[in-house]
Amino acid sequence: MVSHTHTQTPVPTAFWVPAGLAAAVLILPLVALFLRVDWAAVPATLVSPAALSALGLSVTTASIATALCVLLGLPLALVIARSSRPLATVLRALTTLPLVLPPLVGGLALLSLLGRGGLLGNALAEAGIRIPFTTAAVVIAQTFVALPFLVISVEGALRSLDTGFEHAAESLGARPWTVFRRVTLPLLRPSLTAGTILCFTRALGEFGATALFAGNAPGTTRTMPLAIYTAFNGAGVTQDTAVTLSLLLVLVALVALMFTRARPNGIAA
Repeated sequence: MVSHTHTQTPVPTAFWVPAGLAAAVLILPLVALFLRVDWAAVPATLVSPAALSALGLSVTTASIATALCVLLGLPLALVIARSSRPLATVLRALTTLPLVLPPLVGGLALLSLLGRGGLLGNALAEAGIRIPFTTAAVVIAQTFVALPFLVISVEGALRSLDTGFEHAAESLGARPWTVFRRVTLPLLRPSLTAGTILCFTRALGEFGATALFAGNAPGTTRTMPLAIYTAFNGAGVTQDTAVTLSLLLVLVALVALMFTRARPNGIAA
């Protein structure tokens, strides 16, 4: 019997220096943030009314946005993965566009659609519905920037999926919805879980589109990133609050990403 041993290909020596510099660019700012934290004041800061309000609003809106991403993104990923190449290419490009757009452009686009004088804004206003600068606007902005993460995760998994199980179920008389629910969805669960976690993390940290489209009203639209921005523009103790809230967001994102990495067959696995 032939034994196959998998060994790592050595990294060229010339790569170590630029790799170290790249790691320093990514890590040193976070180290500086940790060193700046007033650890003795962290408990009091985290239980302050402003911090609790921002944290509660962020978790609530990010959870709703994540649920919307799953409900909307899963069908879109399936359509992209099972479409012809030209259509899939166009849909994939449009879906990933929010990832490369400046966040403020996303906020302006949402205002152009749903704001006063926008494409749908006047019709909504006539119906008595106002979306900009409300909590609903926060959810919409978070969904806009987070949805691509789920679609990319699931669409990539669908394209690499062995369709033999699906064809076998179809040959046994299973209907398309039954095939998706009983065969496809379980196979997608690791990637769907990873994409959902990334969606939540991205929604939790959304700032630019939210600031422009939803504003910065305490208790209504002031999420954690906006609370950090507001605190940092203050003086004295408020800057310590900004650093503490920033640390909290970094830790949440780090835990989420590590959990995503640990999942088998996830997008980061």
